[in-house]
Amino acid sequence: MYLLGYDIGTSSVKASVVDAQTGQTVASAQYPDAEAPIIAKQAGWAEQEPEMWWDELKEATARIEAKAQGALAKVSAIGISYQMHGLVCVDKEGNALRPSIIWCDGRAVPYGNKAFDTIGGEKCLEHLLNSPGNFTAAKLAWVKENEPELFAKIDKIMLPGDYIAMRLSGGDKKTTISGLSEGMFWDFKENCVSKDIMEHFGFDEGIIAEIVPTFSVQSRVCDAVAAELGIPAGTPVSYRGGDQPNNALSLNVMKPGEIAATGGTSGVVYGVLGEVNYDPKSRVNTFAHVNHNQPDTRLGVLLCINGTGILNAWVKRTIAPEGISYAEMNDLAESVPVGAEGLSIIPFGNGAERVLQNENPGASIHGINFNIHKKAHIIRAAQEGIAFSFAYGIEIMQKMGMEIKTIKAGHANLFLSPLFRRTLAAVTGATIELYETDGSVGAAYGAGIGAGIYKDSDDAFKTLKHIATEAPVADTEAYKVAYELWKKALG
Repeated sequence: MYLLGYDIGTSSVKASVVDAQTGQTVASAQYPDAEAPIIAKQAGWAEQEPEMWWDELKEATARIEAKAQGALAKVSAIGISYQMHGLVCVDKEGNALRPSIIWCDGRAVPYGNKAFDTIGGEKCLEHLLNSPGNFTAAKLAWVKENEPELFAKIDKIMLPGDYIAMRLSGGDKKTTISGLSEGMFWDFKENCVSKDIMEHFGFDEGIIAEIVPTFSVQSRVCDAVAAELGIPAGTPVSYRGGDQPNNALSLNVMKPGEIAATGGTSGVVYGVLGEVNYDPKSRVNTFAHVNHNQPDTRLGVLLCINGTGILNAWVKRTIAPEGISYAEMNDLAESVPVGAEGLSIIPFGNGAERVLQNENPGASIHGINFNIHKKAHIIRAAQEGIAFSFAYGIEIMQKMGMEIKTIKAGHANLFLSPLFRRTLAAVTGATIELYETDGSVGAAYGAGIGAGIYKDSDDAFKTLKHIATEAPVADTEAYKVAYELWKKALG
């Protein structure tokens, strides 16, 4: 018995087949090998064709079949992870009416800001847990105002994962509470589609697709798609989740106080909160987690830091000795003391940061001494500065009532660095656990939960491969002094 997971990313679609009994990944593949194109007709715009995602899915599926011939014919359930916040508009026949306005498109900010002011900031935060900002609802408002003839043809709006599920089923238009919450359509206080958002923007509630549980038999693969992909007709599509909630699922981060983190080009800290709450300064985003289900409140608190891994890559390109590997760079950083002898680096050099209330302080180096500081100090201070930015955001989560004891992460990117892990553990007091997983594998496990193959997430992830654990060091004083110096430099 096999499970098939798809991860519909911005740069590619990845597919994985997992053996439901052993938990082993039978095969994984992605398409394309190079990054998929983003359409940018104007500065600040970002769109992708939904049909392109479908074509990429077909190619990735074909690669899976080539690697593990016969596995697709034994697939028992399908799960989908997808890039969050994208807007897909479809007509009654399920045709995409325009390219999807994806997560990194900034054109809708004025629409979200106006909604925040008109509805009222306190009411938005109490009911939506966020400002409408640049999320899916605001993107739809832009379409309504700027493309009224197209808007009139919309039957349903969908997220990228909803669109892929619709294509697999041959036309079932469905969504989830978790998906609606990431688009700012869900009222957590009233537990329904937000009347305030729908009335403010002038949206008819009929534009919202049918709501189904995140873990459930949501639809089934139609005959035509089954023949095209080599998957059994009637295979249930039994899970869908946005990429960050799905990353948390893939690490079995489902309980209040648990944290999932990634440290790629940007850094993400995603924590589970067990009560309806929000940050009054809107420095983090709060959505329904994949296991949010009344009366069991499970919210995902999302902190995104733009200037993380990209700083480490910049240091490697421009500061570190030429030709050095990341592992060798980590060793060089370890040659200087904790705190880099008074050197602090602020890592926010990749645009405005929500954690700083959308301020853009840029990246900067503080406390440099030409007599003692060398390349190794800068390398260490950069990694420490990134870890401190994570800790800074985690403090906001703690003020929301989240007790953080464990941070789980994939064994990749910045989390490959012992220095980074040790610093983060020391300043947060949390134990860091590293696992071997990825988004498409997590979606496959999610499908198994939704189809009833597993009784719950603990059952599904009992074979999750643990790589390493980083507990806080006994003496954290030097780390905490360095962190306080960093916060002073941040201002």
